Amino acid sequence: MTSKAATVTAYLAEIPEERRAVMTKLRKLCKENLGGYEESMAYGLPTYKRNGAPEVAFASQKQHVSLYVMKKDVVDEFRAAIPAAKIGKGCIKFANPKKIDFEVIGRLLRRTAASTEAAC
Repeated sequence: MTSKAATVTAYLAEIPEERRAVMTKLRKLCKENLGGYEESMAYGLPTYKRNGAPEVAFASQKQHVSLYVMKKDVVDEFRAAIPAAKIGKGCIKFANPKKIDFEVIGRLLRRTAASTEAAC
């Protein structure tokens, strides 16, 4: 869902109750694993920027939860570790949010922070 919320906290308050815990957990993982990133709202989504460039975002969509990782090398590295998701170039879609492996997502976010590849 794209939002007109000015803050990530306001965005989370708009999300249906059944998704709020999952989205709050994604936010917590981003904050814990993306040291030096700025949290903001961009393109209607909670976004994490490094040096002004967005590298990670997430969203609660109608049919899935999306995690956007703008580092192709990282996404490719983790494809096999996230079998419960449909994965594109930089978008990881979870049709069933209950199947998100938050430990793997934490590792993916740490790897994103360590990547020197330019964001796509």
